[in-house]
Amino acid sequence: MSHAPLFETLLYEVEAGIATVTLNRPERHNAFNTIMAVELRKVWHEIQTDPEVVCAILTGSGDRAFCSGMDVADIASGTTQKAEGHEEEADWRKLTSVQNQCWKPVIAAINGMVVGGGLHFVVDSDIVVCSEEASFLDTHVKVGLIAGLEPVGLARKIPLEAVMRLALLGGSERMSAQEAHRLGLVGEVVSSAEVLPRARALADMISEHSPTALALTKQSIWASLNDGLDTALEKTWATIEAHNEHPDLKEGSRAFVEKRKPHWKPYTG
Repeated sequence: MSHAPLFETLLYEVEAGIATVTLNRPERHNAFNTIMAVELRKVWHEIQTDPEVVCAILTGSGDRAFCSGMDVADIASGTTQKAEGHEEEADWRKLTSVQNQCWKPVIAAINGMVVGGGLHFVVDSDIVVCSEEASFLDTHVKVGLIAGLEPVGLARKIPLEAVMRLALLGGSERMSAQEAHRLGLVGEVVSSAEVLPRARALADMISEHSPTALALTKQSIWASLNDGLDTALEKTWATIEAHNEHPDLKEGSRAFVEKRKPHWKPYTG
């Protein structure tokens, strides 16, 4: 097991090609403050450029909350831009892997409440596993904030009426794990004890494959959401043609014929 540089608000470790990122502010229900916003940018860069990492798991400390969004204490104190002890300013649009153009697959292991800005991570993860006790709500309007960025992402994943319920009810009602699964917001609902083991099992399966093929597959799919179908297909075909010279193509076919595990080239962006 290898470790990246220490973070103040995140736990980070790499084992067998899988990075695990844990939002680590359990006393604040893993709400992100300015320090976490800065550190999330750093950790996604670390994951994207580390040749040992093939995919990542994102979870939260404890079992009460995955992430309760932006820390309201930061807003009340007016410290929503500069993190103490850090030169960088917080960029609230650069919290997730997709927002930071980290194209290695990410599995969200949801272990409790997801509130407000925490929905960013659900929207932008590639696979989502949640506990039976997980719940989803958006409290932006309750504290006078616009529920904007998260619902825009949600509207690409689940029906508009469900998005409007979350955004306009302000947390007066919560979406259950079972309802989130029915709507397609999460892929699996398991017991709380099985959330991380199931995420790890999925990550183990993913990490067997070509890191470059995985990253370019993810990038092509997410990029297609910004284009019409014809344009998206043209761009994806160009990516496929460029990838045809990559050594993983020959290695994959040789390994299949020789009935052995392939030796993939690392992907570092």
